[in-house]
Amino acid sequence: QVQLVESGGGSVQAGGSLRLSCTASVYIYSRYCVGWFRQAPGKEREKVAAIYTGGSSTYYADSVKGRFTISQDSAKKLYLQMNSLKPEDTAMYYCAAKPAYDCYSVSAFVGDYWGQGTQVTVSS
Repeated sequence: QVQLVESGGGSVQAGGSLRLSCTASVYIYSRYCVGWFRQAPGKEREKVAAIYTGGSSTYYADSVKGRFTISQDSAKKLYLQMNSLKPEDTAMYYCAAKPAYDCYSVSAFVGDYWGQGTQVTVSS
């Protein structure tokens, strides 16, 4: 069982930046596909970004390309740097993970394990 804990959410004005962090209970670097999803009230869940360091693969939703950056810099940490935030980025953001042996594509993966979420609110 993998436990994921997100942090770093908050309220910012449009154009501002936030950095989300996700801490896993197990070693995830090169062993799991990991990513960030978001869900706004009344909307479907959307995959924002994903990464598999074992294959140097990354994925970004078109809506965040050029503004968000996903990264891993330690065995158990995942980050999402969010710049030039827009009101439409307002949502609950979730960290997710899936074992690499069961993850065929970062663009298609859906997590087996999920965090509790961290709220991001962007005001205009």
